[in-house]
Parts: sequence; structure tokens; C-alpha cells
Amino acid sequence: MRTNKYEPVDFVDCEQVMRVGFVQMDSTLFDNEGNLDRALRLVGKKRADLLVLPELFNTGYNFRTKKEVAGIAESIPNGPTTEGLRDLSRRDGSMIVAGVAERKGPSFYNSAVVVKDGRYLGTFRKVHLFYNEKKFFKPGRDFKVFGKVGVMICFDWIFPESARTLMLKGAELIAHPSNLVLPHCPEAMKIRAIENRVYTVTADRVGVERGLRFIGQSEIVNPDGRVLYRASGTREECVVRNVDLSSAHNKSVTPMNNLVKDRTPWAYSW
Repeated sequence: MRTNKYEPVDFVDCEQVMRVGFVQMDSTLFDNEGNLDRALRLVGKKRADLLVLPELFNTGYNFRTKKEVAGIAESIPNGPTTEGLRDLSRRDGSMIVAGVAERKGPSFYNSAVVVKDGRYLGTFRKVHLFYNEKKFFKPGRDFKVFGKVGVMICFDWIFPESARTLMLKGAELIAHPSNLVLPHCPEAMKIRAIENRVYTVTADRVGVERGLRFIGQSEIVNPDGRVLYRASGTREECVVRNVDLSSAHNKSVTPMNNLVKDRTPWAYSW
């Protein structure tokens, strides 16, 4: 029996070897139920310890008015999209990070809901809003890590502080729901992985929505900056790969250089 009361969990136990993946899909504007069904069909019988879905995967992205957002935003964790994701995560104990338009009182957020094994773990709200998002959404105030999995959303990638903050908070893998329209992110995420020695999983949109074209190229990158898989720019797909989180433990670049120990925060002030 479903309940409307959940206790957020701040820590998620992560095995060293994980099966991680993404869903790359073409969402339909304003069709929350249909987009959830579409994502479930793309996942099919695939099994993953961690699955990342795109930014605002359930609602579409290219809104014109705040009234449009108000018509489709859902509460978290009691909304139907979160309920559907909890059901999917319960199937095989997976952790799911998925972009959802969130309603909280009179405010709206571009959020990522995090669930695992049927439980609601928490919500991350996008910190760096892109272009017209500033007309509809309020920005989040902090970056969150669930166990060893950190979360950022789309345009957060362009600020190096986003990934660095997640790494310093303990993230060994960064889940990155996205609706990318600028061409730079797929290559930049290789740098984010290298400069923090973490895995990254970017789940992007494909297709065109109200004239806005999404670039696809969802990807899984290892701490050396090597792309384990990069999707096409046009096709829907769900891809899962094995990763070994232990390779993200070592922050040394040379025997005498460590990405964490060699930081000099006092020199970064301005």
C-alpha cells in the first residue's frame, strides 16, 4: 500500500562495482503521464544500480509562461511521477535520479528527485538556471550527495564549482540530468571528471520542442576522462555500463600531487 509520508534518507550505501546508466529520450511537452510511460518502456528489462533520466523528463522543457509551468508541476515526493519512479526503483533495488518540475507552495523548481529501492531519498534543486528558466523557477541553494552519488542539473556543468563541491562532499559519481542545447557539455564533462577524479553520467534529451533542438550525446565518463559510452545526437536509448567506484578513491595525479590535499583555498579568494 502506498503512503504519502516519506522519511528522506541522507546516505545511500554504494557497492564498489555498480551498473550505471542513462535514459535518453524525446519528451512530449505537458504530457507527464505519457513521458513517464515512455521512460519505463525505454528502460524495459534493463537492470541498473543507478539510472539517470533527463532534466524535466516528465514535463518537457521549453515553457513560454509561468502559467504553463503551474499547470504541470508536481509536488515531491507525493506527485505521480515520483510514485512511478519509486515503483520502478523497487523492481530491482535501483537508485534513480530524474529531472522533475517541482511545485512547492507558490514556488516552482527545476528539480531532480532521487529514489532507491522504492524509497524517496531526497530532492536536488538546480542551482544555476539557464536563460528562460529564470522566468519560471527559483534556484536551489546547495549541492547534495546521496551516499557516493552527487547530483547536478544541466547548466550547473558550466560552473566548475558545481562538480568540485560535489566531489569535496564525498561524491565519487555525479548524476547529471540535462536538456542540453549548447554544444560544449559532452566534451566539458570529460574535464569535470578529470579535475575531480569522479565518474559522470549525463542523461540528455533528443528531438525538437517549440523550435529548440536538444543535442543528445548522453554519456558515461570515467575518472580519467575516458568516455565509456556516448549516445547519438538523435536516437532514444537506454544504456547501462559497469563502473568501479574504487577508481574514484585515488585523487593523486602524481606521487607528489593530490587533487584534494594540494588545494590552496586561501589563494582562490578575490
